[in-house]
Amino acid sequence: MKNILYILLFTTQVFFAQNGFEKGNEFYKNAKYQEAVEAYESVLNVNKQQSAELFFNLGNCYYRLNKVAPAIYNYEKALTFSPNDDEIINNLKFAQKRTIDEIKVIPKVGFAKLLRDFTGIYQYNTWGWISISFSVLFLLCFCGYYFSQISLSKRIFFLGMFLMLALLLVSVSAAIFEKSHAKNERPAVVFAEISDMKSEPQRKAANVFILHEGTKVFVKETLDNWKKIQLTDGTEGWIESSAIKEVK
Repeated sequence: MKNILYILLFTTQVFFAQNGFEKGNEFYKNAKYQEAVEAYESVLNVNKQQSAELFFNLGNCYYRLNKVAPAIYNYEKALTFSPNDDEIINNLKFAQKRTIDEIKVIPKVGFAKLLRDFTGIYQYNTWGWISISFSVLFLLCFCGYYFSQISLSKRIFFLGMFLMLALLLVSVSAAIFEKSHAKNERPAVVFAEISDMKSEPQRKAANVFILHEGTKVFVKETLDNWKKIQLTDGTEGWIESSAIKEVK
């Protein structure tokens, strides 16, 4: 009986979430962007449903409403679900052009860049499934090697075992690295129209930088009502927690 109730509850949630999403799409087509935002937000708040498409559509609505910070925030949220989506990346760039702060991005170079570019191809859970696939292929090669009676076939399966083992180790390492990166990286977006970035976690401290809405930062530490942040150019300072909203 409980299983039936769980299935009915889940089915109802999916139905209402889909209904809210479709309402949002209809509002957006009719240029009713605020109503579309409310419909999409109801899917997030009431049905607890999240997806790249939902956050992408929310970002588009806020962009049309000229609300820079929410637009950038939702595009960044969409990228956490689909990090290589060209359409999301392109729209994010358009939204970032509306920000006031012009902060340079320090590019990664050398081996660190190559490693990040490689592991960033997929999310850590995708790397996990790839690892499982290589594990299965390794077992198949092992079975082929063990049961084969032909010398040439045994050699081929033996080489296949080593190849699958090597690919398995690479994919597992990539999954671990990407998982660590996802856990340690804490991107956030400035929502306050204007906010002072302080040298210390107190209002009387000296200003390091004046930030405006829509600027992307990275949270390094939390202390009471303050967060230590790092800008994309490497500059660090403290900002009040209420001034920013973390993406993850």
